[in-house]
Amino acid sequence: MKKNKKGKVYIIGAGPGDAGLITIKAIDCLKEADVIVYDYLVSKDLLKYAKADTRFIYAGKQGGAHTLSQWQINDLLVKEGKEGNIVARLKGGDPFIFGRGGEEAEKLAAHKIPFEIVPGVTSAIAVPAYAGIPLTHRGLTSTVAFVTGHEDPTKEKSDIDWSALAKIGTLVFLMGVKNIEKIVRELKDNGRSPKTPAALIRWGTTPKQEILEGNLSNIVKLAKERKFAPPAILVVGGVVALRDTLQWFDSKPLFSKGVVITRPEKQADDLAKLLIKEGANPIHFPTIKIVPPSSWRELDAAIKNVEDYDWLIFTSANGVAFFFERLLTKKKDVRDLKGIKICCIGPATAKQVEDKGIRVDLVPQKFISEGILESFSGKNLEGQKILLARAAEARDILPEGLKKLGASVDVATAYVTVNSRKKKSELEELFKEKQVDVITFTSSSTVNNFRKIMGRDFRLPEGVKIACIGPVTAAAAKKAGFAVDIHQEEYTMEGLVDALKKYFGKKAMAGKRGKNK
Repeated sequence: MKKNKKGKVYIIGAGPGDAGLITIKAIDCLKEADVIVYDYLVSKDLLKYAKADTRFIYAGKQGGAHTLSQWQINDLLVKEGKEGNIVARLKGGDPFIFGRGGEEAEKLAAHKIPFEIVPGVTSAIAVPAYAGIPLTHRGLTSTVAFVTGHEDPTKEKSDIDWSALAKIGTLVFLMGVKNIEKIVRELKDNGRSPKTPAALIRWGTTPKQEILEGNLSNIVKLAKERKFAPPAILVVGGVVALRDTLQWFDSKPLFSKGVVITRPEKQADDLAKLLIKEGANPIHFPTIKIVPPSSWRELDAAIKNVEDYDWLIFTSANGVAFFFERLLTKKKDVRDLKGIKICCIGPATAKQVEDKGIRVDLVPQKFISEGILESFSGKNLEGQKILLARAAEARDILPEGLKKLGASVDVATAYVTVNSRKKKSELEELFKEKQVDVITFTSSSTVNNFRKIMGRDFRLPEGVKIACIGPVTAAAAKKAGFAVDIHQEEYTMEGLVDALKKYFGKKAMAGKRGKNK
């Protein structure tokens, strides 16, 4: 047992699937936790809030297969609490709405272990909302009921009053897919009209969301035809008909598109957020990793005499990060850059510099090395000294071009791009499940290392598209044997997402025109 530390358990509602629906209090608890015990339906994106030394324990239950039984989970929480750990018990939805959080809290109370309940957004309200179905509506109904579709199998008699339930305006059945025949039969037998609209919603609030609409007379048949499987909820009531008007989530331009991000893990978040905003499912498959060079000799020598330079050029955000990290290591800071002009290859790189309180003097119109040269072509660089802090492996077009303009150029290695060693099997499994629609490349190194990881014999599955930022990346993709379907000249993540929206938007319009013929 940990000395001088009292254990505590937070029973936390993780929300319905969309990681953005977690509460601020829940995040604070996750940051504090020594141990996180999480379930199957919990978004794995939430685990990133944990401390570096946090232990993770998976306690998921999927289709009747239990990693840990409920009594084992209860005992686990007691054990960890008694050992003095701060435990985050992360449960899908809300822990007190068909989440068995009450049972876990009872066990903790019996053993006098402190606990707190952190409510979550229940799927009962969030999933219909993401489907465009309001549970109450002034013109349709003022009553709603949440019902478990899967009662305790050890009960001798059901607690559900079907005759009373059939009279309520909107009904939401959680975990009701397996028992849908019984649910529909009971409702109809107790007076609910067979014409009552009904909808099954699977993987609600996530890019994998599927919706099956019908009514009580045909929803069972439709579910069998579609082989509709858990996790799903059933919504019954006149409000379901409002979906045609209020549909918003699954009408996003990139909804359900699986987009592979090959950028380094630490840099993937900005692109992932933009994709999620448009309804896509970002798939993290970093093909490269950014590491320090084997020697800082070049960069340290340049920093030692940094005041001798007229221009400092950054061709990536990584170059900025490593340069300023090394600047501080060598007992210097931004004051030592006084009088030096700064050029950045694009707005994302420029923002990294500006965030340090330094003004950027030049950002080319074209966010590539050729664009930098064009920007300098009208300037007198005779006698000018330029420092270029960049990756170990890079094209020579920029330093050579600047020298031709009369400048003296020092190239210092700020970082190295290496293969991430990701396993190709991870992506192959997603290809088999047809979860990938497009692979994005943001640099030549992401392309080249993707090819190395997947192997020379790899062939892109039918229907999977390739999207590239800038002509240099596109050229690398073509050289690697890939047809480039989506090509964005503007070297920004926003530009890439816009290009994806335009491409898939045109495909969707073409599909509609084909159906209307």
